[in-house]
Amino acid sequence: MELGVYTFAELAADPATGTAISPRQRMHDLMEEIELADRLGLQVFGVGEHHRPDFVVSSPAVVLGAAAAVTNNIRLTSAVTVLSSDDPVRVFEDFATIDLLSDGRAEIMAGRGSFIESFPLFGYDLDDYDELFAEKLELLLKLIESERVTWEGKHRAAIEDLGVYPRPEQDPLPVWIAVGGNPQSVIRAGLLGLPLAVAIIGGMPERFGPLVELYRQALTQAGHDPATPVGINSHTYLADTSEQAADEFFRPYATMMNRIGRERGWSGMNREQYEQLRGPRGALVVGSPQDVIDKILFEHEIFGNQRFLAQMSVGFLPHEKVMRSIELFATEVAPAVREEVARREAAEAA
Repeated sequence: MELGVYTFAELAADPATGTAISPRQRMHDLMEEIELADRLGLQVFGVGEHHRPDFVVSSPAVVLGAAAAVTNNIRLTSAVTVLSSDDPVRVFEDFATIDLLSDGRAEIMAGRGSFIESFPLFGYDLDDYDELFAEKLELLLKLIESERVTWEGKHRAAIEDLGVYPRPEQDPLPVWIAVGGNPQSVIRAGLLGLPLAVAIIGGMPERFGPLVELYRQALTQAGHDPATPVGINSHTYLADTSEQAADEFFRPYATMMNRIGRERGWSGMNREQYEQLRGPRGALVVGSPQDVIDKILFEHEIFGNQRFLAQMSVGFLPHEKVMRSIELFATEVAPAVREEVARREAAEAA
């Protein structure tokens, strides 16, 4: 199994003091997080795209291009590229450039996004939400497939036999579809034969099982390999003990969820709800290394997934604590999970 980290690079204020670090410092901290994950042998690092004051990354490609120059082995992915409000030609060119800089380690994780700020910012109608994504994904896949492209759609100017450059080192440049639970998005990924990333940030992981099964049915229906990879993305935090992790993560996490909840009309997050989410069958992957190993393996039993990405630095977390969480994840969790998944696969093959 591939194990990695992704982040939205939050700029949230410390709930205890009301102060926040500068965007410049947050970006430097992010580079250190990526370097550490690479040095300790994690396989993927992802960076999200947001256009809000509480997140520092609006252009994952720029950040990943910088990361390509200071890493050696780790795969560099967006998490996600909000394709509905972006231009597929520019997305392809940016990630082809990252791929060349990184000697073939770039990938695109395309999604519709969980926030809507990019739509008015770039002049798109939110009523076209799904149609925009479907059309732009079609164009992106054509750009990956062929150097010269002829294409026509509703929401972008047509392309008539034009070349798009540079071409990436990888052929094809990998594209994953990231979903938060929408069945239509899951079916689309399966029919296209694209790897699927499922974000589990609430509720019980078991309820996402039917979605993954629906994806694999769509793969088979369309004649694609039913073993096309599935990834699980979850809010994650580690400390040396379960109690330490629970205490350190609660206030940043609850503050973040309550801030977003006020925007969306959600009920508030309290400690009891948090502990339920942190429990053995909840969505949060928070605790000691053994707690996290157990949760990842529990989810693997449900999904048979080939990748797990830990979303760290959720809410305000001091940089040194994020670095320690990444260290524990890479040195204690990842080896144990890989060993157990390999054992299970060998047993199934016997």
